[in-house]
Amino acid sequence: MTEIERLNLTSVSIVDEQQQKLKELFPEVFTEGNGVDFEKLKLTLGEMVDAGKERYGMNWPGKADCFKIIQQPSIATLTPARNESVDFDTTENLFIEGDNLEVLKLLQKSYFGKVKMIYIDPPYNTGNDFIYPDDYSESLDTYLRYTGQIDNEGRKYSTNTEADGRFHSKWMNMMYPRLFLARNLLREDGVIFISIDDHEVSNLRKVCDEIFGEVNFIEQIIWKKRYGGGAKEKHLVSVHEYILVYAKQIESIGELFVPYSQAAIERYYTQKDERIEERGPYRTHPLEATKSMGERRNLVFPITAPDGTEVMPKRQWLWSKDRVTQALSKGELAFLRDKDGNWSVHTKQYLKDENGDIRKSKAFSIIDNVFTQHGTNEIIDLFGDAQIFPFPKPTGLLKPLLDLVADKDSIILDFFAGTASSTHAVLELNKKDGGNRKFIMVQLPEPTEENSEAHKAGFKTIADIGKERIRRVIKKIKEENEKKKDMFTGDKPQLDLGFKVFKLQPSNFKLWDGDVAKDEEAIKKQIELFVAHINPQSSPEDILYEILLKSGFPLTTKIEKTVLAEKDVFSIANGSMLICLEKDLTPEVIREMAEMKPVRVVCLDEGFKGNDQLKTNAVQIMKTRNITFRTV
Repeated sequence: MTEIERLNLTSVSIVDEQQQKLKELFPEVFTEGNGVDFEKLKLTLGEMVDAGKERYGMNWPGKADCFKIIQQPSIATLTPARNESVDFDTTENLFIEGDNLEVLKLLQKSYFGKVKMIYIDPPYNTGNDFIYPDDYSESLDTYLRYTGQIDNEGRKYSTNTEADGRFHSKWMNMMYPRLFLARNLLREDGVIFISIDDHEVSNLRKVCDEIFGEVNFIEQIIWKKRYGGGAKEKHLVSVHEYILVYAKQIESIGELFVPYSQAAIERYYTQKDERIEERGPYRTHPLEATKSMGERRNLVFPITAPDGTEVMPKRQWLWSKDRVTQALSKGELAFLRDKDGNWSVHTKQYLKDENGDIRKSKAFSIIDNVFTQHGTNEIIDLFGDAQIFPFPKPTGLLKPLLDLVADKDSIILDFFAGTASSTHAVLELNKKDGGNRKFIMVQLPEPTEENSEAHKAGFKTIADIGKERIRRVIKKIKEENEKKKDMFTGDKPQLDLGFKVFKLQPSNFKLWDGDVAKDEEAIKKQIELFVAHINPQSSPEDILYEILLKSGFPLTTKIEKTVLAEKDVFSIANGSMLICLEKDLTPEVIREMAEMKPVRVVCLDEGFKGNDQLKTNAVQIMKTRNITFRTV
């Protein structure tokens, strides 16, 4: 009997990935059995390996378990929820409902190295603001119990209280694996922004230094989140939070600029000349060098003022004589007189560069022009009630971060999505500049309190609020677009105003459990599950998307349904992979799939119905055409 290789239905093995990276750098340190010869590695690195007990670093109870969690593949899947989506078949945006640890593992194959920007607003560990699994080793089961999808003795997620002896450790155990997996998803020029407050900022900084590398630290932004304080403060009035910023590879990131705000333009660019139409207004800067600049005698020379007076620098100019001559010929120098009639020379900085593009500026490390109340006002504007979700992050805080690093075709990930403020910001920014930024939101379906306004309004979970917010933002933008027909090309809007909803679920396939008890009955049961291994309640679309995900295709990949030899066949990514979920395969459909020359073909194993001859022929047909053939 011919055996066809089975499709791997688990997420990426992080251990294998790390070993492969090491093998690419130091192939000579691997032994015949594929183990690592640490003595040879030590020699290769020139005795740089530190085997001592005393070293600088951060440790805490449970840190070793973090690596076990990272290395444990997920056997879950993401099932589509069309009825909760908008424009499911055409959109490239995602909202995933589930435990973000499991989801991040599942996204490793499809989105490895593809995300330009990550923004997260994780729980601040104030004592009751985050829930964590009691047993990290059973994350999927824990999640299913928590969401009431399997029987339990009560919730398996708990709040973290300061009375707990491992208060900070539990928070870091929650964050470390998620940040480790998130880093894998970033592009080489990717950037992560993490909102945090004083409770854990010092610990988060050290964790990020370890995961991203201290050299890749960009900034610790201070956000002044409110106008002032009140009498409730015990000591000082706290009005700020932080946003930590790290790069995937700092060498891959150039200078970071943000567009000028309209208020800044009106404040600084106040002067006009004959080039106003092409270059816009301008501001001036002294051409005189400051004392911080090293002395250069070739920068000391006279410049002729409009009245013929020769102006000499008190110390030296910033520009060379040739550059000054060129600027004079273009009218790019301004001459100003003080009250005593003395001339000073200034450079003109126009709002627009020579290509007509509006200049950008360097962002400051303090944000003090947007406040928490602005986020509350956005909830009121969309839902009519501030209590639906108090104090979400305002989009005005997030848009400058997007402007800073996310080009118009970026993928933006937020795996602590909450009420989807980051999605709101992405959609608004796309509306503003016509961009095609795509979002991936991940949110745990954390139940709302039964006596809360959100629950009374019909929102049973935080994820429900987030999804509804996105729908309302989309509706609002569409209504605005109706008033601005220039946003349309024909009848089709340029903007992607949709999102696919997926939900974390157990695999549609019953997988072999190597840890099952070795008694005869247990093994017999495993064999029975392995034979009839497809969940009878799984829809073809559920199975299709699991194959797509586990094969490394993004969840937004184009899928086309066709009929070959009277059998339904799904064409993935313009025919690069074909999937046939029919349970009675025929020689004709095998041949017709092969004739389409895909890279890969996946079929259900039960589609062969024990027909070894058909299976053997299928393998040979695919092999002769260099087609990778898998079954599930």
